Parts: sequence; C-alpha cells; structure tokens
Amino acid sequence: MKSKKIYLVRHGQTDYNLRGVVQGSGIDAPLNETGRTQAEGFFQTYKDVPFDKVYTSTLQRTVQSVQKFLDLGLPHEQLSGLNEINWGTREGMKITPEEDAYYHSVIREWQNGNTTLRIEGGESPQDVFDRQKVALEHILSKEDEELILICMHGRAMRVFLCQMLNYPLHCMDLFEHSNLCLYKLSYTGSMFSIENFNDICHLQA
Repeated sequence: MKSKKIYLVRHGQTDYNLRGVVQGSGIDAPLNETGRTQAEGFFQTYKDVPFDKVYTSTLQRTVQSVQKFLDLGLPHEQLSGLNEINWGTREGMKITPEEDAYYHSVIREWQNGNTTLRIEGGESPQDVFDRQKVALEHILSKEDEELILICMHGRAMRVFLCQMLNYPLHCMDLFEHSNLCLYKLSYTGSMFSIENFNDICHLQA
C-alpha cells in the first residue's frame, strides 16, 4: 500500500460535552457555538492543506466540524465504522463518580484488560475495534488518497489509535483528547507513527 498522511480530529464541542453528559452513537447532537468556533479555528489553520478525501462518522457533529472543507468541494464519505462507541443505558446521563459508579467500574475493567466487556445495552471496546477494522481497511485501500482528513469521536478515537499503532486496547486511555484536537499520523504502507499528539494549537490562534 502507498504511504499516507492522516489528520485525525475529534469533533467540536456540543452542549452534551459542555454539561458532561454522555453522547455515544445513539445521540446525534449538533455542535454548539463553541464547537462551531473550534471548527472555524481548525479550518483557518489547515484550509490550505490539499486533502484528497474527508471521512467522517455518520453523526452530524463530525460532519459539522469539517463542513467548511466539504464546502471547498472535497470528496466526503461517511462510515458508520467511525461512529462513537454505543454507551447503552448511560447515553444521555451526566456522569460523575458519585452519580454513576457503574460507568466508572466498566472503564476500570477496560483499563485492566477486560476489553470485551460491554457496557449495559451498549458496546465493548472490542466491538468498536472490530467495526473500525473494516473502516480502516477501506480507507487504506484507496491508493489515490494520500492526504486524508478524518473526523470522529473521543472514545472511538482512542480505540482507532490503538488499532493503527498496534497498542493493546487496554492502553487506549493513554491517548488524551479534547474537542477539535488533532492527531497527525504518517503511514509508510505497513505501519503508522504519530507526528502530532492531541494538538490544539489551532484553537489558540
């Protein structure tokens, strides 16, 4: 396979993010004003990068985060494999240690290596990994796409980075993220490496 550069970003802020409420794949929230400002900052910094293709999840917050690139006429494909993890019964809930000990116990189980454990009514990290594998193979198969912009979600991004970098899934929380952060990766045709890690310089301009 040909070498590629991938600009991997998390979507901008939504009101759910602002309030500390779990979204997951079942809540299709739009960006709020802050999120739209973050998207504008990213666009202004990277608008001259000659991307060959833009990939997003099927949820509107990822599309809205890169809409100005799409307005330039760049090819765009939505892949459900890039959707956020399904948080099951916890979607729509405000999560604090006091209010939801169960949620935090599941996260600890994942960190301890039990990455096939599904949160109640939802997915496990392994479930997400498996559907992302299909999406990543699809993206890498496009040999004419050498400079790629991908917009997805926080937990899903952590799983995706483990997949690309061959990290064990229980290490996914090593990959910090914030709204509209950038991970820039190089692909040699056989392996990935990170050039930029949780980069938010474009939000500080």
